[in-house]
Amino acid sequence: MLVRCLYASRPAKLMTSALIDEILKQSCANNPGQGITGLLSFTNEVFVQVMEGGRDEICKLFNAIVRDERNKDVCLLVYEEIKERHFGNWTMGQVKLEGINPGVMLKYYEKAEFNPFNAPGHATMSLMMELVATGAIVSRVGA
Repeated sequence: MLVRCLYASRPAKLMTSALIDEILKQSCANNPGQGITGLLSFTNEVFVQVMEGGRDEICKLFNAIVRDERNKDVCLLVYEEIKERHFGNWTMGQVKLEGINPGVMLKYYEKAEFNPFNAPGHATMSLMMELVATGAIVSRVGA
């Protein structure tokens, strides 16, 4: 059974490119063998990740993320059974959200700023799907 999980968290320490590289490297090493695909989006203050795969594998990974000391304030935004993957073309795509057009943010949020903690989870999921559809992916690890 395929599921999709979307969560938001804050970095426990200052966000650096080394931290992002470490997370993406870990995803690239671990996700293919588990059948997990997805997208990591971030600002200097927030991570948002959508993951797709088997229910057991996604639940195990999400629980590991909750326990990961690199994260704090982990908030589950969406968890759903799915018929097909929307993020199946890479082990973990990457989007730096500071470069996204403010008009796109206004489409999904009350203000032209990224705040998944204060919005419906499906609004954030719709934003992630639009980023994929419009080619806003910075890199496609494992593509």
